[in-house]
Amino acid sequence: MAAFSSSPGVATVSRPKNRYYDPSKPHHRPDGFQNNDGDFQPKSLAEVLRWRWNASRQGLPPRPVEPIPSTQPDLAFIQANAKAGVAMEPAVTWIGHATVLAQLGGLNVLTDPIFSDRASPVAFAGPKRHLPPGMALGELPRIDLVVASHNHYDHLDEASIRHLNAQDGGAPLFVVPLGLKDWLHSKGVSNAVELDWWDSHVVRAQSGEVEVMLLPSQHWSSRSLSDRMLTLWGGFAVMAPDCHLFYAGDTGYSRDFKDIRQRLAQRQGGSGFDIALVPIGAYEPRWFMADQHVNVHEAVKIHQDLGAKRSLGVHWGTFELTDEALDEPPRQLVLEREAAGISEQDFFVLAVGQTRRIPRR
Repeated sequence: MAAFSSSPGVATVSRPKNRYYDPSKPHHRPDGFQNNDGDFQPKSLAEVLRWRWNASRQGLPPRPVEPIPSTQPDLAFIQANAKAGVAMEPAVTWIGHATVLAQLGGLNVLTDPIFSDRASPVAFAGPKRHLPPGMALGELPRIDLVVASHNHYDHLDEASIRHLNAQDGGAPLFVVPLGLKDWLHSKGVSNAVELDWWDSHVVRAQSGEVEVMLLPSQHWSSRSLSDRMLTLWGGFAVMAPDCHLFYAGDTGYSRDFKDIRQRLAQRQGGSGFDIALVPIGAYEPRWFMADQHVNVHEAVKIHQDLGAKRSLGVHWGTFELTDEALDEPPRQLVLEREAAGISEQDFFVLAVGQTRRIPRR
């Protein structure tokens, strides 16, 4: 709603108030949310134009040197595992971008599902998918749980959400940050829970209780010109008896990851996450992206800060969003692993559609 000043000819638009505002929480503000490790400062139109002009002038991003690896999904294993109940083998399958099918605790879990051809509010423009999802929506097992990290179009895709909500066997549970439950309801989704940072929701599965916790990250939110920072963002811990999974969502590098390790140490018995899903792409140019997207060096630091047993690099190779080549992040990961003394088994990438089985906790 517009609020007009008393000065003739001058109009200002007042920010909506944050109905979740809790003054005891530093990341809560009266008009929205903020990060723990420094406030996010939205880029100006001039900065956006400067970025795009420089990219165009330099011919960025460069074309990939080699094809993004993809493979036929192991549907026989995935479907059998989905129905195995307490005998389910922990596993992750990279579907593309930040979308991962995680099987743990007897649950089939999807992170930030986007199966659409474009990461955009319209079907005819916006970043176009470089290659198809590793599994089609119709090939998925019945999904029990969807975690959505924030409301950007490459992470919260309306068509995918609607399809999953209408799946055979009943809608999954959608767990989202504060403010996104209303958006889900507007799309016909009623089975939804919204959380603040460090809040948990317990899902009861055949294997026992699975705790889903929203964790802080360094990012921002906006789905239109009028809702910047009005909904929260974050990462997730999904902690089942047989596997603890971390999903970072979109994030810049911050002290949050050391805090997560410290605060969850007792809950995890000091053994850390069994698998961490960490973004490794969409990071150039640094002057524009550093406060919202980690580069590969910082992704390795997140792996170390968390004390994760192993990490999967995601958020690359699918949508051309920034100035590095789509195939650059895995090459950088090889260099950064070597510099940090980390093995390929401990921080790896998968082909689109590929599954990696995870040792039981």
